[in-house]
Amino acid sequence: MRINSKGQVTIPASLREKYDLHEGDEVDVVEVGDSLQIVRREGAESRGKRLTRHMRRKATRRMSTDQLMELLRGE
Repeated sequence: MRINSKGQVTIPASLREKYDLHEGDEVDVVEVGDSLQIVRREGAESRGKRLTRHMRRKATRRMSTDQLMELLRGE
């Protein structure tokens, strides 16, 4: 791993997957003894909460649960 000119590093995909890290997740770099650790930021919004917040009030029409299930199931 290398640090780029902006001080950024890329966390390998295998580790992002293992620790369930996704684009937009907030992390901190903390000093522990003589090393640095990347930790998920306490109190940070989860991916699901960010998605829900983003999607809120985006619908173009109102649908009941039954109508939505019918649409999704293709009935």
